[in-house]
Amino acid sequence: ADYRQELVSDTWLKAIKRLDIPHTEDFAVDMFLSDPSAVRQWNIQGLPTDSFSTENGVLVVRGTRWPLMVDPQTQGNKWICNLEAANGLKIVDLKMSDWMRQMESAIQFGSPVLLQDMKEDLDPALEPVLSKSVTKKGNSLIMKLGDKELDYNPDFKFYMTTKLSNPHYTPEISTKATIVNFLVKEEGLEQQILGIVVKKERPDLEEKKQELVVSVAEGK
Repeated sequence: ADYRQELVSDTWLKAIKRLDIPHTEDFAVDMFLSDPSAVRQWNIQGLPTDSFSTENGVLVVRGTRWPLMVDPQTQGNKWICNLEAANGLKIVDLKMSDWMRQMESAIQFGSPVLLQDMKEDLDPALEPVLSKSVTKKGNSLIMKLGDKELDYNPDFKFYMTTKLSNPHYTPEISTKATIVNFLVKEEGLEQQILGIVVKKERPDLEEKKQELVVSVAEGK
């Protein structure tokens, strides 16, 4: 969280001011790259309400590479399960005997996949998935998985989570995935607890807040 804030305030905003580029003084990445009504839905689906978690949600949803979530408290895992539940999410881990068959099915039919409990290495068979190695043959998109050539559905999504609190990934993994830190920080925990207390003690304020978020989103 501190690194992200320093990157924005000490590097990006200073450069923007120096170049005299028009900008918002109180610029925040999570508010700029997300829609308030979408964030509200993420919160309902289990994403914590603090700004750090919102930034994580933006990285997961808007990133161009598949997300790998460092998630010891399983907050990200629960959120993804709820986020993609309506889309037929397939939950797999590499200990399952049929994980490859489920991956093949998801790639062909455009289902989201959550690979959970990932360790510090990844099965080499998943390298084409991680690097999005898709080729075009005629009017079809093809991905080679193992010794099979599969029709690739553009609706396919791939999420990864690990319960390791301080994993060390090889460049082969870290350069092809968006590593997102869902490890709960003290500041984030304070914001989460405050949100829970307000919801319990003053549900009227929480309701007004949600109504305000929806009205602002509809007014855009």
